[in-house]
Amino acid sequence: MDTWDLEGKKVLVVGSGISGIGAVKALVHVGAVPILYDANENLRQEEVEAKLLPAIQVRILIGVLPREVAETVELVILSPGVPTDTEFVDSFRTRGIRIWGEVELAYRIGKGRVIGITGTNGKTTTTSLVGEIMAAYCEDVDVVGNIGNPYTLTALDATEDTVTVAEISSFQLETVETFCPDVSAILNITPDHLNRHHTMENYAAAKEAIAGEQTKDQVCVLNYENSFTRSFGERCPARVVWFSSGRKLKDGYYQEGEEIYQATEGKSVPVMNIHDMNLVGTCNVENVMAAIAVTQAMGVPMKTILEVVKRFKAVEHRIEFVATRNGVDYYNDSKGTNPDAAIQGIRAMSKPTVLIGGGYDKQSVYDEWIEAFEGKVKCLVLIGQTREKIAACARSHGVSNIIMADSFEEAFAVCVREAVKGDAVLLSPACASWGMFPNYEVRGRLFKELVNQLEESK
Repeated sequence: MDTWDLEGKKVLVVGSGISGIGAVKALVHVGAVPILYDANENLRQEEVEAKLLPAIQVRILIGVLPREVAETVELVILSPGVPTDTEFVDSFRTRGIRIWGEVELAYRIGKGRVIGITGTNGKTTTTSLVGEIMAAYCEDVDVVGNIGNPYTLTALDATEDTVTVAEISSFQLETVETFCPDVSAILNITPDHLNRHHTMENYAAAKEAIAGEQTKDQVCVLNYENSFTRSFGERCPARVVWFSSGRKLKDGYYQEGEEIYQATEGKSVPVMNIHDMNLVGTCNVENVMAAIAVTQAMGVPMKTILEVVKRFKAVEHRIEFVATRNGVDYYNDSKGTNPDAAIQGIRAMSKPTVLIGGGYDKQSVYDEWIEAFEGKVKCLVLIGQTREKIAACARSHGVSNIIMADSFEEAFAVCVREAVKGDAVLLSPACASWGMFPNYEVRGRLFKELVNQLEESK
């Protein structure tokens, strides 16, 4: 793919996290001259240098970027955590300097076929499942992106036979330019990250960019039950393949009762029974249908697809069954970092549930989440910055058994006290973890540690 003659170009890589480090290594490999910059004045030069080992030496700048450096830059690579609408970024944009992210850089460097998957919820599960299906059919498969493996690092070794399965966030999609997957998927678009994107229109536009460069020779898999993706289907440049958990389709994949069907020109054939999956909840039926649609579009036989689907286990932190202790089932849904994701978590519960919610405030509203409780939540345990906001919303919807906790450990102890045999305890916070934890993974792993430390009553 086009590397836009990166050799010799002075490239400013903004952000020294995993994405920025991956970008630096890729740029060095193709002969560019990267400068690694991080505005965090508390970072130590040695810490950043250690991430670049072995044998990569580049200029590292921390704190304020010198003007004389900024004026010599020919390309900027933004890490996904850096907003694109700041005065700092605008200072380059107004000079006509290209602004890319790691995804755009990796796509231009890499070879082979690409699958791009985005959506507010379900990205990680679907990407992991698609990766496993493709690996059962192809020899060279890389699963990359927002899932935690930098796309830039695998792109360096990609060949024409490589299949790259990329989970891509809205933050990453803000900085694509020529990125064009062979098959894309937008699983859903619901309110999230509005503190970054400001409006739903901006957020939806970022998600839709995954298919922006596609043509009718390529495929975009879309959710018919989501108003944003259904609307996008009318103007999507790729050939659309629909999936639906709510109605029978003339063409596409749909759930009816306990079966998933494939419809072609009005003729339906059963694909599989949902109870043959290890995953639970409507959200996961949708994820499976999307994965089937994506991998069928990539030419994988249905027999291979179904063999993998039937053995696939839940992704860590996404409605993940942890253990049963004293007759109580414990579920880790720490990846439920927004209300819509948390709705899927509570809908997957079939028992009276003690629920841990709350965390960092992303300017979300919680009414639909609370309404989804539908009498299932016997006790709501709240933590973090949003606990008062959620409590007020819950009370307005008639939820009265609300307990505030000052720490995660205290919240867990409350759950153990409140849950009785036959109940479930669910960590599904509807909020980001920031402020209390570095990320949702750390939050989820602490929950699992606390569960596994519980002793059975004599």
